[in-house]
Amino acid sequence: MNRLKIRLLSAVLILTATFTNINAQGFGCEFNSDSGLFEAPGGGPCINTLITAVPFLRIIPDARAGALGDAGIATSADANSMHFNASKLVTAEQDMALSVTYTPWLKALGLQDVYMAYLSGYKKIGDLQAVGVSLRYFSLGEINFTDNQGTSLGTGNPNEFEISVAYSRKLSEKLSVAVAPKFIFSNLAAGQLVNNVEIRPGIAGGADFSLTFQTPIEFTANESNLRVGAAVSNLGTKISYTNSINKDFIPANLGIGAAWEFNFDDFNSLTVTTDINKLLVPTPCLNENGPGEPNTCDQSGEAGIPDYREQSMFSGVLGSFSDAPGGFSEELRELSYSLGLEYWYDKQFAVRAGYYTEHSTKGNRKFFTVGLGLKYNVFGLNFSYLVPTTNQRNPLDNTLRFSLLFDFAGGEFDEE
Repeated sequence: MNRLKIRLLSAVLILTATFTNINAQGFGCEFNSDSGLFEAPGGGPCINTLITAVPFLRIIPDARAGALGDAGIATSADANSMHFNASKLVTAEQDMALSVTYTPWLKALGLQDVYMAYLSGYKKIGDLQAVGVSLRYFSLGEINFTDNQGTSLGTGNPNEFEISVAYSRKLSEKLSVAVAPKFIFSNLAAGQLVNNVEIRPGIAGGADFSLTFQTPIEFTANESNLRVGAAVSNLGTKISYTNSINKDFIPANLGIGAAWEFNFDDFNSLTVTTDINKLLVPTPCLNENGPGEPNTCDQSGEAGIPDYREQSMFSGVLGSFSDAPGGFSEELRELSYSLGLEYWYDKQFAVRAGYYTEHSTKGNRKFFTVGLGLKYNVFGLNFSYLVPTTNQRNPLDNTLRFSLLFDFAGGEFDEE
């Protein structure tokens, strides 16, 4: 498959996911009237993945977390805490820091102009406050748009970006909180026509809310610290690429993380960290009558639009804990897990490893990660590499990504 065909396929998949309800995840599943559940051929749960617009908001932006199995909610604070948990910013050791990350996307397919760039930083204001800012930019490269007959409609450069600012504050010596409003812009095919409907850029607004609790732990004769964090991210308006009143959910997410840091001596430390994440969006309903039959998912509202897509943002978030067709067991399958290990020598050299997993019916992403970190004075450099553990392709398969960090030491602060 040449590069042009790959890009055309990417464009078709993007537009299809944006403007149509995809029930392919339930194709072939049958409704068992005895159990009241959908079952895959041969038994077992059906594939029923969660669908959102602007999924680039959930791409892990930095190489440090990328080497820890995508865990970062409770790790020590750095400039990339803006993505995971902005409440950590006020607990950072340095007065100010800046990070730049470049992540190639679909590099294994030979694409060179599909990538994500991430710029983030923070500044502490006294000992009790900090402010942060981040810019995330995702480029899908150059795409040649065509009509149904294959006639060229010109080329485009689809791109998306997010701008976020954060305010972090200590409520006590151990507890900190943060709020981070954001602006989201997504231009996938502006000016093109799909089914005689003009496509326009999608615009949305949202916010992240987070908290961190950290405390020393008496475990052995050596010093150790426990950090626990929680974050609700991308909580905001729905988004549309047309004038339709029916809009799509952005990827609101609930994340909970913990990290236990062991300082063995003045030179050696080890951190064990884990994250659990759940998307706060409605679970797609499955048609009890089967493919091609009247859709039981469309019982009210506009014809042809499944009920779950017509929910408001708040009802979608609150209902996301109890709306799965498979009941509580399916709700548990919507959790994803990250586990990471980080070893530092003399606070200058780091070795990292991690593992990420989600259920086979909810995306089936499973991979190991490894990485290195180097730090010298104000300069830091992180690398990560993803190793897939299933036959399912990952956009970051066998891809090396890196982050540059600049830490600027400040003086001592007095409590205000």
